[in-house]
Amino acid sequence: MPREHEFDLPVRYYETDGQGVVHHSNYLRYMELARIELLNATGYDYAKIEEAGILLVVAKATVRYKSPARYGDVLRIWLRTERAFGARIDHTYVIKVGERIVAEAETTIACIDREGRVQRLPRELEIDE
Repeated sequence: MPREHEFDLPVRYYETDGQGVVHHSNYLRYMELARIELLNATGYDYAKIEEAGILLVVAKATVRYKSPARYGDVLRIWLRTERAFGARIDHTYVIKVGERIVAEAETTIACIDREGRVQRLPRELEIDE
């Protein structure tokens, strides 16, 4: 699995609050989309991973908001897999508008089965350095 991926995403009107600023909750959605985009870029289909009984769930998320993004902005979302080994995946994110950093974040993803029991990541998803 590649370690990094980035893509552009325009801010949609419904993602903003009454002041026209992206609502803070949307950054978690952007990060989820980034993880799916990373899998897609490598030829993995998350739906097929789930069909195999492997669930990747957010165990921890930290977001630091640096400056506002607004309707009409184009976000550049960068994701890096720092570690993917055992039963967890650690990611870092930087979200920018142009050169301006809008948010920085980290997540820890846990690998579980349908009953919620921790299980080892599939070997093809592992990165250990």
